[in-house]
Amino acid sequence: MPGVSEPPEDIAARHEVEPVSAHQGRGNAYDGFACLFGIRNTFGFRPVAEGRGFPSDASEGLASEFAVYGGPADVFGTTWLTWAEVAAVDWAETDSSGTRSRGMVAGDESDWGRVWIVMRTLSEVHGAKNVRLVVWFH
Repeated sequence: MPGVSEPPEDIAARHEVEPVSAHQGRGNAYDGFACLFGIRNTFGFRPVAEGRGFPSDASEGLASEFAVYGGPADVFGTTWLTWAEVAAVDWAETDSSGTRSRGMVAGDESDWGRVWIVMRTLSEVHGAKNVRLVVWFH
């Protein structure tokens, strides 16, 4: 309906990460999680979307999935980010040591690139501010 704001499109996905050797040049789960969400941020990244909690306007399906994992009592690091935010990230920004850039650990050439392709595609239909990724850790 014109003029009616729809809640953002949630991308609900389970992503199990196997460790990736640094010599493969693709980063690993922890540096990407640190860069994006502030999880295990011993790298000293300025997180893109840390500590926002579970979105109040999340879809019923996503809320049910969150509840399966125990909700706020059993998970940590719950947060979200929109495609508009991802598209605006300074991928050249580095961690506190200056050795890892955001692009290296979570950019298009990292394993996160596949997520960004899906979000970018959905944003072409729904708008960049209406596509978001919701994450939590357990």
